[in-house]
Amino acid sequence: MPVNLVPTKAEELLPVKGVALGVAEAGVRKANRKDLLVVRLADGATVAGVFTQNRFCAAPVILCKEHLAQVRPVRALVVNTGNANAGTGEDGLARARKSCAELSALLGCDSAQILPFSTGVIMEPLPVDRIVAALPLALADCRENNWANAAEAIMTTDTVPKACTRRTKLGGKSVTVTGMAKGAGMIHPGMATMLGFVATDAAVSRDALQKMLAQATARSFNRITVDGDTSTNDSFILIATGAAGASAIDSERHPDYAALAAAVTEVAVWLAQAIIRDGEGATKFITVQVQGGKTEGECSQIAYAIAHSPLVKTAFFASDPNLGRLLCAIGYAGIPDLDVGRVKLYLGDVLVATDGGRNPAYREEDGQRVMQQSEITVRVELARGAAETTVWTCDLSHDYVSINADYRS
Repeated sequence: MPVNLVPTKAEELLPVKGVALGVAEAGVRKANRKDLLVVRLADGATVAGVFTQNRFCAAPVILCKEHLAQVRPVRALVVNTGNANAGTGEDGLARARKSCAELSALLGCDSAQILPFSTGVIMEPLPVDRIVAALPLALADCRENNWANAAEAIMTTDTVPKACTRRTKLGGKSVTVTGMAKGAGMIHPGMATMLGFVATDAAVSRDALQKMLAQATARSFNRITVDGDTSTNDSFILIATGAAGASAIDSERHPDYAALAAAVTEVAVWLAQAIIRDGEGATKFITVQVQGGKTEGECSQIAYAIAHSPLVKTAFFASDPNLGRLLCAIGYAGIPDLDVGRVKLYLGDVLVATDGGRNPAYREEDGQRVMQQSEITVRVELARGAAETTVWTCDLSHDYVSINADYRS
């Protein structure tokens, strides 16, 4: 079960005018499960995206980048689960193009106006004929209040769907931001998450939307890790339909930019943390804070050294305050001039290490008390400057091994 994550109720997910979502059972990998999503966008919608940095990026990622680089407006997204269409070469590109062409024919637009997304098993041919056959069913299901079903349709090893809504005021107009994401394993993005889609009915120019997306990504999906593996398919898309009637945001200098960016980031952070709370086999939600660094980059190096460490993560699973593993991770993070004598390490409210070693006042029972909690904060003070960062991760359990050992079964 996810760590302290209560899925948002369907009725709490506010529709975004100009975004209609439809799901179908295509049988991509397994029968009798929602595995195909079509998202139709109203005329005039703008779209921005960020994608995986994995060099073996999936065929749909390649096509998404190509299609977004063109000036023609995006009319729809098509998403399948069960098959990643990654590591499939030219054949994979041809299959992804076919899904776009078939959907564009049904919608009466150009295939370059379709963005494809896939997630699932890598290096297997995409069963595109099954997807094509189910497209009319997904289109027939399209409606604006269908976010809950859509969030379920993009799941793979997720145990719960992940979606949330926020509202804000722009120039006296009420604006909605609703988003969904999937992901539970192979999470260390380097740009985004496995798949994430956020939409707003605000009006935003493409350049401003891309900037807003980059800022939200840096504060959310680029601050999480389950297992340190960057997927081939990571994609995070931000859509603005303009249907709310507020004035168009054309740059960061627009008076409404900050408010909308804050709402988008809040949704992205909620979704990113939901992925960690639902990490494969997770029993602990762990916040790693590194403060007092010279640069944010070195703070991130140390934070991720802790968050990636299998030894640290298994200790958290066992509720074992084997805290030398934390010091070890800080030390090998790659900060060559780090003065370990100035570093302070806290576990929750407990000062564990100072002056280069164990805090003389530290007691094992204090560490045990914190380690038994389902939500734990690790804080590192470097005393080198004013930079800081926060990363979210989870523990590593027996179930993680079992889930991934049996993934293709």
